[in-house]
Amino acid sequence: MKLTDFKFELEGINIPLHPRKNRADARLMVLKKDTGEITHDLFKNIGNYLHPDDVIVYNNTKVFPAKLIGKKEKTEADIEVFLLRELKPEQMLWDVLVEPARKIRIGNKLYFGDNDDLVAEVVDNTTSRGRTIRFLFDGPNEDLYAKLDALGMMPLPPFIDRKPELADKTDYQTIFATERGAVAAPSAGMHFTNELVDQLKGNQIDFMPITLHIGWGAFRPVEVEDLTKHKTDSESYFISHETSERVNKARKKKKNRVVACGSTAARVLETSITSTGLSKMGFGWTDKFLFPPYQFKVVEAVIINFHRPESTQLMLAAAFAGYDFMMRAYEVAQKEKYDFYTFGDAMLIL
Repeated sequence: MKLTDFKFELEGINIPLHPRKNRADARLMVLKKDTGEITHDLFKNIGNYLHPDDVIVYNNTKVFPAKLIGKKEKTEADIEVFLLRELKPEQMLWDVLVEPARKIRIGNKLYFGDNDDLVAEVVDNTTSRGRTIRFLFDGPNEDLYAKLDALGMMPLPPFIDRKPELADKTDYQTIFATERGAVAAPSAGMHFTNELVDQLKGNQIDFMPITLHIGWGAFRPVEVEDLTKHKTDSESYFISHETSERVNKARKKKKNRVVACGSTAARVLETSITSTGLSKMGFGWTDKFLFPPYQFKVVEAVIINFHRPESTQLMLAAAFAGYDFMMRAYEVAQKEKYDFYTFGDAMLIL
């Protein structure tokens, strides 16, 4: 398929800037692939479409406050540092983006906090805006993380058109967030509440985690017309023995489905499959880019938000639902005034 196949206008859509007070009150569009039927419901009723012993696989990554505002040595001009990922914890080295890039050079020291509470040194250039920095911090990494959490702001997606707020440190997380390391939240998991999870577990529906720390590449546009030539960033993931075993157990029973909560869970599950047809536990790397036509090997249902045209998340949803069905669903979503993007509504594809 071509990039232009996913190019269309979203006219007059609502993009919520904050989550709902009760996240499970989000609307839910249900797509049934076997009949082509589209129905409308609320997310809190998702259990009506799941079977006992289905397993929902979610991403337990936690977004950290990756956006720092500071000053360069010997100047009073503000600089912005966006922490992309930790390179070498033992050396406190980080891969970052800087702004304004032209003023930040190797050897410069960067100061953060009202009293210069935290200092970093630029040690390398990586791209036009990319730098490697080393935090000059005397203490264990856990204390450095605490300092970054205190000084940093949450890295809201570019389409959330407002400044970060203190409440975002909890609002821009899923209830599953335990493993620190993401700069973007797995938005499909944003609709679950503890009460809803308890209700579903009471109906014998299992929840199992994977970990993939979502990077800023999640928002990088696809720039090639031929989708087979698009390259995604390689990201590390972890799937536990317990998750792998539970997924394999569900796959052996026809009535039990593996439900991927979000595109990252789907990508990890599809990456973890081996030549034996079973999911393999452990750490790994994935650059898997799923777009039509693709035959899913593990995932049997998908929970996903309404994403941007031309986004890799939309392409994955179209790969699972079928391109024509997904395009029709987006037309219906606009007509029925569904909310879009991170804090918006969800779809369940069966």
